[in-house]
Amino acid sequence: MNVSDLQVRVARKATEAVDIATFELVNVDNRPLPAFSAGSHVDVHLPNGVTRQYSLCNDPGESHRYQIGVLRDPASRGGSVAMHEQVREGDVLHISPPKNHFPLASKARHHVLLAGGIGVTPILCMAERLAVTGASFEMHYCTRSPERTAFRERIERSSFASQVAFHFDDGPAEDKLDIGPLLAPVRPGVHLYVCGPKGFMDWLLGAARDAGWPAEQLHYEFFGAEVVKSDSDAGFEVKLASSGKVIPVAKEQTIVAALAAAGIEVPTSCEQGVCGTCLTRVLEGQPDHKDMYLTPEEQAANDQMTPCCSRSLSPMLVLDL
Repeated sequence: MNVSDLQVRVARKATEAVDIATFELVNVDNRPLPAFSAGSHVDVHLPNGVTRQYSLCNDPGESHRYQIGVLRDPASRGGSVAMHEQVREGDVLHISPPKNHFPLASKARHHVLLAGGIGVTPILCMAERLAVTGASFEMHYCTRSPERTAFRERIERSSFASQVAFHFDDGPAEDKLDIGPLLAPVRPGVHLYVCGPKGFMDWLLGAARDAGWPAEQLHYEFFGAEVVKSDSDAGFEVKLASSGKVIPVAKEQTIVAALAAAGIEVPTSCEQGVCGTCLTRVLEGQPDHKDMYLTPEEQAANDQMTPCCSRSLSPMLVLDL
């Protein structure tokens, strides 16, 4: 547990939609919580020992509470099930201060917010902030059905309701999200923000890149990812720049696990390459990037990597550890 972590109490737990619960977190000593900006998340340390990231979905102007929304995922690795089944009103949790890897672009002329399912949590926070500042934006919210649409009533009652379009998988074909008009032509000063399931994000980001959208106008945050293993994965060595110590990493072993076995702890959280907690500088060698955190351009630079999931294409990596 980091000394900077906060102790918070679950002041309210509510069912927001089918399989989605919201949690209102307040400081145990009732003092104001650290400020945050739209797109921020906190690391939540759960009773079963795992740590997961959840985006803050309340108004950034609020200092008395944090609100998070959690989907009960049938493929849960222990996070969402623990939140739904083990965490109750009145419980005390340890969380990190807010971190923001998904901020709004301050100089954008227009913002296009695209949310899929529970990916609405940071997107809604962005919409509320943009509405307060009077910025130009539109929001598209895609879900399976109305009953699985978290925050629907909150959005419909908001001052920006006319700027939000709902798209339901089981709705009429004409209500489905048509990304063609959103992506063409590419307009200077227009920024896209995407959050949701991996398939949804791959589809939208792939289409945007194919349409010629520059990287600096695309903003996204993945909630989870399946780390893809390859037949070409092989063992390699990691050298620690500080000591010169060389540690072998077996074919079926992660760098983080190999380091831990040698007594070197690297902070981790998601273990899927989506949160950036373990991001480490690469001084020599060529990483085999398997993360969803770094942009394609950042991966191509090969000067940093996520050792929780990424591997090496060279026989040795020299890491800034």
